[in-house]
Amino acid sequence: MSEKRKYADRAEYIKMAVSRRRKSVRKKAIQYKGGKCILCGYNKCKQALEFHHLKGGKGFGISAKGYTRKWENIIRELDKCVLVCANCHRELHDGLTQLPKEILE
Repeated sequence: MSEKRKYADRAEYIKMAVSRRRKSVRKKAIQYKGGKCILCGYNKCKQALEFHHLKGGKGFGISAKGYTRKWENIIRELDKCVLVCANCHRELHDGLTQLPKEILE
């Protein structure tokens, strides 16, 4: 009788596959939202770009564990967000910067 495969036997492969998918989905999500900060235009380092939720509630965090969801669900959540760089994102949360009115409407 052959032995059953165990998670431990494939753990590294599974972790790498999930990591590749998350990176791929993040890249697609950034492209979907325009590829640059809507406030300052920053686009050099994709790791410095973040998704800021607008009004309408946050169904799930895009960057946290959202990349493991179906692309259709991710798009629905992305439609509630704007893409901003890390600096502009912090300034938005601290009240130092505001989004343009046309984005909020």
